[in-house]
Amino acid sequence: MTTYFEERERISMSEREQALLSRLPAALKSARERAPAIAQQLQDVDPDGICQRSDLEHIPVVRKSELLQAQLDMRQGLAGQQLPAVSRIFGGFSAIGWGEAARVFASPGPIYEPESKRPDYWGFARALYAAGFRPGDLVYNCFSYHFTPAGSMMETAAHALGCTVFPGGVGQTEQQVQAIADLAPVGYTGTPSFLKIILEKADGMGVALPSVKRALFSGEAFPPSLCKWFAQRGIDGYQAYGSADLGMIAYETSAREGLVLNEDMILEIVRPGTNQPVPNGEVGEVVVTTLNPDYPLLRFGTGDLSAVLPGASPCGRTNVRIKGWMGRADQTTKVRGMFVHPGQIAQVMKRHLQVHKARLVISGKVGNDIMVLKVELAEPDPDLLLAMAASVRELTKLRADIEVVEPGSLPNDGKVIDDIRSYE
Repeated sequence: MTTYFEERERISMSEREQALLSRLPAALKSARERAPAIAQQLQDVDPDGICQRSDLEHIPVVRKSELLQAQLDMRQGLAGQQLPAVSRIFGGFSAIGWGEAARVFASPGPIYEPESKRPDYWGFARALYAAGFRPGDLVYNCFSYHFTPAGSMMETAAHALGCTVFPGGVGQTEQQVQAIADLAPVGYTGTPSFLKIILEKADGMGVALPSVKRALFSGEAFPPSLCKWFAQRGIDGYQAYGSADLGMIAYETSAREGLVLNEDMILEIVRPGTNQPVPNGEVGEVVVTTLNPDYPLLRFGTGDLSAVLPGASPCGRTNVRIKGWMGRADQTTKVRGMFVHPGQIAQVMKRHLQVHKARLVISGKVGNDIMVLKVELAEPDPDLLLAMAASVRELTKLRADIEVVEPGSLPNDGKVIDDIRSYE
């Protein structure tokens, strides 16, 4: 059994850089021809002139908020009236449409993303392999299978690897315990917090689940304390970092030193809010150019913060390493695998005009997130608080407590979302 999913994972860094940059001009030309929004992004750029990494700075960064706005504008008829319907759905960024796309998904916003019919479209097979998954394994997949692509990300990767998948999805913990006990899967994919919930539920039911030996986590942070908790139960857990737009960006290996960048991607760390890369080692926003021909995002700003680690991984993989997820460049944050945007809090405020000011505070530790919406109210109204809690749940798909504070007591620092969780 080989150590690597592909041998190119250990080619020299210079060889990989040369291969990526040599493919880039043709990829840019194809994207310009098939995706109208990419043509707009490249309007002042000669693809043949992109010969080295620094030339990428001539291409403007497109951030997630801009992608969302482009989609909203086209769907609302403010732009692209002459484009086919599918182009309007994806804001002009997709190179494929209905028929070519196997599925379409929606992330909060909503932002719609295509999935093509190419095997392992999202690129997670490499992360599964690094986490110890092998052909013939039964993978118990506890990512959601509706709306968002997380379930499909892991399922298509497992199939590309030659594994069988049980679509566990989310919720119904007692049934999850029973299914794991019956099927005896060797591996789990999902959030670490949900596997912890399942295992604790099994303890309470007096059911042993000894078959699960490895796990690939994503969707939320996986701190050393949680890694140790699973190891004490005989589960070797690894993390992968990805997004619904780009697929798998980077993944953890046996070295446990940062996350190794996926192949077929060019990563930059830029100063938040700018196009300018920061020096190696400095924290900045993760910006990715993907050579995915179906959804060819160029200099896509994820809004996530990270930093490049020096040198190559001790595991032998030679691609760029990043420290992992280090927070958000904006106030958008992720709670229980779901993004929460400042705009969603603004929508809550619009529904309940009695509130003078609001601030969403997220606290607790990974796997036990606590979400509290602090609101300035002159006089507490129980019916209003219940209505606000319902609004938060409807708009974010998450539960939050509502806490009344005195008018003028919330800090005047521009923050709508304050993430004070512990990642130790």
